[in-house]
Amino acid sequence: MNFTKSYNDILKNKWQCYIADNQPMPEAEPEIRDFIYESWKRSKAHQVSPFDVKAKKLSPSELRQVLNRSQPLIRAAHSYIQHLYSFVKGTNFVLALTDADGYVLDLLGDDDMIQARTKKSGLTIGCCRSEEYAGTNGIGTCLMVGKPIQVWACEHYIKPHHGYVCSAAPIRSIHGEIIGCLDVVGPIGLPHNHTLAMVSASADGIEKELKMADAYERISLVNSQMASAIQAIDSGMIMFNNMGMIVQYNKRACQVLNLTPEMLDNANIANIIDLQNSTFNPFEITRNVQNREVSLLTCKQERISLSLSMSIIKNDTGQQMGTVLVINELKKIHTLVNQLNGFTATYTFDSILGESPSICSVKEMAKAAAQSRSNVLILGESGTGKELIAQAIHNASDRSLGPFIAINCGSLPKGLIESELFGYERGAFTGANKEGHPGKFELAQGGTIFLDEIGDMPLELQASLLRVLQSKEIVRIGGKQKKEIDVRIMAATNVNLLESVGKKEFRDDLYYRLNVLSIEVPPLRERKTDITLLASHFIRSMSRILGKNIEGIEEDAKEILSQYNWPGNIRELENVIERAVNLTSRTTIGKSELPPSIIQAVQASDSPTQSEQSAVSGSGNNSEDSAGNRSYQLLVEALAAERGNVSRTSERLGIPKRTLYRRIKRYNININEFRLL
Repeated sequence: MNFTKSYNDILKNKWQCYIADNQPMPEAEPEIRDFIYESWKRSKAHQVSPFDVKAKKLSPSELRQVLNRSQPLIRAAHSYIQHLYSFVKGTNFVLALTDADGYVLDLLGDDDMIQARTKKSGLTIGCCRSEEYAGTNGIGTCLMVGKPIQVWACEHYIKPHHGYVCSAAPIRSIHGEIIGCLDVVGPIGLPHNHTLAMVSASADGIEKELKMADAYERISLVNSQMASAIQAIDSGMIMFNNMGMIVQYNKRACQVLNLTPEMLDNANIANIIDLQNSTFNPFEITRNVQNREVSLLTCKQERISLSLSMSIIKNDTGQQMGTVLVINELKKIHTLVNQLNGFTATYTFDSILGESPSICSVKEMAKAAAQSRSNVLILGESGTGKELIAQAIHNASDRSLGPFIAINCGSLPKGLIESELFGYERGAFTGANKEGHPGKFELAQGGTIFLDEIGDMPLELQASLLRVLQSKEIVRIGGKQKKEIDVRIMAATNVNLLESVGKKEFRDDLYYRLNVLSIEVPPLRERKTDITLLASHFIRSMSRILGKNIEGIEEDAKEILSQYNWPGNIRELENVIERAVNLTSRTTIGKSELPPSIIQAVQASDSPTQSEQSAVSGSGNNSEDSAGNRSYQLLVEALAAERGNVSRTSERLGIPKRTLYRRIKRYNININEFRLL
């Protein structure tokens, strides 16, 4: 429908009848546009005065709150309102922007025009133009019907507005909700055929601007989150495009490469890494790379060994768009490998059980070694706990946070010992890992390497080990580049290295290099007072593992354990206790749970020894007692010769004091009688 004078005359009559004279309104009125007639009904229901503009305006504090809340809309609409105003400037038109409730947020027009409209219609910033207060009007009715509309002359509900035409369009959020309205108000006599189209186009532009602002905000948030995530990564990260220009990096990358941020800002990857003198060129790689060990020469002419991963960034069509490098210090990677492979020390000095003078002396020596950085050589028979001593020294030293790597030199095939110790480069030999492999010395960086059974190391490898000890550098098999190492070396053996040196089976220069701090661990037979303590510890440990409740050892079993010679040392004792815990059905371990071989060995030791025979022969008495018991006679004569002194009698007979006491008890001898002699 077009606005004509005849249509306006009809409107005047209808308005006078239904609004001014308040006559009943029929259900429909075909001569009035439907959305206008329905708006009149709503306005009448709101009891809006048809003759005066009802004053509904925000207070200054309320207006500030509304304006702050509507800032995204105001920012998005501002340029469109200015552009639209450039078409109507000087034509008595005024542009108004409102929020979803109809409150005016912005007004634009010639100052005298705004003043005139304000005085006549009450249109000011902060006023409300919803139908509830202003009846049928461009803003309020547009917000109600939710589509672009024009309200002409007498279509307005309030008479003071009959001289205007309003062209309004709703503004929707990115979610489709109405958040405001753009309205152009002008005198009814001016041309207005294209005004609604212009307003609708501007509202559409504002909506697109809001979508762009939201998208930009989302992208900014994602970029901010991604930047924070990149900075939080514990690895160095560098992203560059196909031209090699660095587009993003994190602080960790600067630390790993030992470069400042200024060196990486807007730099080309080829300017911070000497690609010709490095073992890795990202421009020559066509597929992703994972954890490759590389040697890079930086722009500071510093050579750095790194673990590098590379991911190629592609778009939806598979075209390469850039590259991501993830770099780590080899030390960090080696630390992770050590943790995963269990290259850690678990024992401390508290783990070394025993109260005998010999083991206390060992612990004191080991504690002194823990405060030193010198090489340590641990000597002792198999099963005496040499590695336990080495772990305790490591954990009490300033290297306790570093790895502890133990290698049994006697268990590795001769052809693999060198590659295990020093590593190899890729392609060094048939069957080698194609990426190369670090040796135990590299993995032990910052920590300790324990070479067990060092006496079994081949002579040709001893020379290589000696060079490492002297230079503190290694060279991988198949490689040329030297790598500095910071590793403390501890070695252990159960053979007499001096004899091996004399037989030309062990290098004397290596022996003296290793034998700086020497610790000799006593065999169990020389610390028999610790046997019961160790046995009780193993019982508790095995009981937990096997789910049993074993309270202790019976006296007969203690006696046998104390008399046995323990050729297998602590390891043999642990195995014997494990067997006993498995076998017993009681809460204690008795003689019946001990291996028959141990019992037989102890019983055999009860017969007179050669030392006992010699001791008696030295006393000059060869007669037998009334019972014909030679062992009894030897014991009595020895006690008499030593005036009842148990320690000297034990030494005279060459038997442990515990065995001596047991025999005294067996023969019911009163030891005090000999002390009175």
